[in-house]
Amino acid sequence: MQVFLAVASRIRAKISPMARGWESKSVEQQQEEMAEQRKPRPAPIPQADQERNRKRDGLLLSREHLSQQLEAATNPRHRQMLEQSIAELDRQLSSFKQFK
Repeated sequence: MQVFLAVASRIRAKISPMARGWESKSVEQQQEEMAEQRKPRPAPIPQADQERNRKRDGLLLSREHLSQQLEAATNPRHRQMLEQSIAELDRQLSSFKQFK
C-alpha cells in the first residue's frame, strides 16, 4: 500500500504542473484576445469605394486572363481581337488611376 501511495504522489507531482500550465496558457490566450479587441479598428471602407475596388480588380483579372490567351494565340485575327480587348481594358483601368 505504501508503494502505491508513493507512486501516486509522484504521478500527482508530475501532473499538477502540467494542469497549471494549461490554465496559464488559457489565461494568456484570453488576455491576447482582449488586447486584440481593444485595438482600434480601421475605418470601414465606404460602399462606393468597395464597388470601385471590385470593378478594378475584375478588370485586372480579365486583363491577366486575356494576356495569357494572347501568349498562346497563333491566329492573327484572334491575336488582333485579344490586343483590342486588352487595349480597352487598359483604357478602363486608366480611368481608375485618375481618381486617386
